[in-house]
Amino acid sequence: MEIITLTNLNFLSILQLASPALPVGAYSYSEGLEMLVEKQIIYDVNSLKKWLESELKYGSIRVDGVVMIRGFNAIKNDDLASLKTWNLWLSAFRDTEELRAGSWQMGRSLVQLLTKLAPETVPLSKALGYPCNYAIAFGIAAAHWQINHHAALLAYLHSWANNLITAGVKLIPLGQTAGQELLLSLQTLLNVTMLEILTLEDDNLASCNWGLSLASMQHETQYTRLFRS
Repeated sequence: MEIITLTNLNFLSILQLASPALPVGAYSYSEGLEMLVEKQIIYDVNSLKKWLESELKYGSIRVDGVVMIRGFNAIKNDDLASLKTWNLWLSAFRDTEELRAGSWQMGRSLVQLLTKLAPETVPLSKALGYPCNYAIAFGIAAAHWQINHHAALLAYLHSWANNLITAGVKLIPLGQTAGQELLLSLQTLLNVTMLEILTLEDDNLASCNWGLSLASMQHETQYTRLFRS
């Protein structure tokens, strides 16, 4: 297994990119979790943990991770055609309007932020066009800042888990300590998922995602909502 090596600047860059404070609007999405809590499918820390574990083992977050790495490699190889192809592919892969809109909104926000933090990426952003999925934008940023691809993928998965746990803390509700204990308990699975994603070939990209899809579709008409998805 490759040992992840990061310079101080690489390390600081990935911390910033994966930070919950990054202004991309991740805090406003629950990815169907709000509907699952209302229906009491998720009701405590253990049921939330089982849901997150299932998503990491079988869900669409794995495909998002693959596409992020494909985008990362496209930037490294100066392959704009591949970058565009994977961006379009991921948009088509989305099961619901909410999930697609969330990915596009966060992607747009990250691209706009990159134009301020790294103006040299502006020509690339213009060439890629809109909409840009969040996974693609994340891959662009990680490649631009020369972050190790293992570290970039692990940070991407960790930020996803952290966001959903934060949503669970608000919705169930859970204590902040319980949320942090849950995040810590997922570390081994996050690392395993990262390694598995890196081995996936293009022809093997699939997910068992019907639970998330149904929750997302029902969330669109949920009467009372705190989150956008």
